[in-house]
Amino acid sequence: MDGILPLWKEKGMTSFDCVYKVRKLLKTKKVGHSGTLDPEVEGVLPICIGKATKVVEYLHESNKVYQGEITLGFSTETEDAHGEIVSSSPIEIPFSIQEIDEKMQNFIGEITQIPPMYSAVKVNGKRLYEYARAAEEVERPVRKATIYNFRRISEPVYNEETKTQSWMFEVSCSKGTYVRTLSVDLGKALGVEAHMSQLTRVKSGPFHSDDCITLEQLNELVVNDKAQVALKPVDLVFEDYPRIDLTEDEYIRFKNGAILSQAEFPQIFAPTACYFEEELISIYGPHPSKKGLLKPIKMF
Repeated sequence: MDGILPLWKEKGMTSFDCVYKVRKLLKTKKVGHSGTLDPEVEGVLPICIGKATKVVEYLHESNKVYQGEITLGFSTETEDAHGEIVSSSPIEIPFSIQEIDEKMQNFIGEITQIPPMYSAVKVNGKRLYEYARAAEEVERPVRKATIYNFRRISEPVYNEETKTQSWMFEVSCSKGTYVRTLSVDLGKALGVEAHMSQLTRVKSGPFHSDDCITLEQLNELVVNDKAQVALKPVDLVFEDYPRIDLTEDEYIRFKNGAILSQAEFPQIFAPTACYFEEELISIYGPHPSKKGLLKPIKMF
């Protein structure tokens, strides 16, 4: 069984929990996920099965879209709603829509982030969350991320009793973006404490929430011997790549991973999906060290 399962990860499960359950349901060991989601975050988690595990790295690198909620008024040790409150700044006068939107727009483009202590980033061979649980201080690495879109998708709501202000947002971002930290940094830009109070991943690579099925639905398909219908073809991952359709003679050379002349295939000037009779054969691109030559990047 080969293909990509667009799974809807439910809250309370780790990404590895999902991989483990898919392995058991489909009775196969060759299974890998394409980007970790925190246990309390639900959403799109593409899982690669069989030969599709060859594209895990491409899905890891793909852009993601999240929807969530930002709450101003206090920050937590985990930067989300599940940690202890570490600092507060009661909102006495709620921010205007104009103030919020202007500050959100300022984050679009390349940004730098300091990963939260409760994250899986490694420092000196240990995960940051291990240091956090041991109450140890450690210098965290500065990371770069790209924010393609960051916008408010609901009216801000002010809670006079708790002195907090919240609204829903949508963010489209590169891999490695910490949306929790983005929420905290937005609060800092507004001059107050903040945290991410809810998060859902609605898109990962080419897969949207509407494409997904739950583990329960997958189980029903397995019981009815229809699991294959849930799997998507690997070439969906490369739908935005340039494409070349090969002749029969060209196919023989490409399927064997030959080093080729760029002069012979001038249309391959960037990573290109190579097809023969509507089947993805390989990804070819310019040779990294030999000018004028092409080499296979990935063979299928």
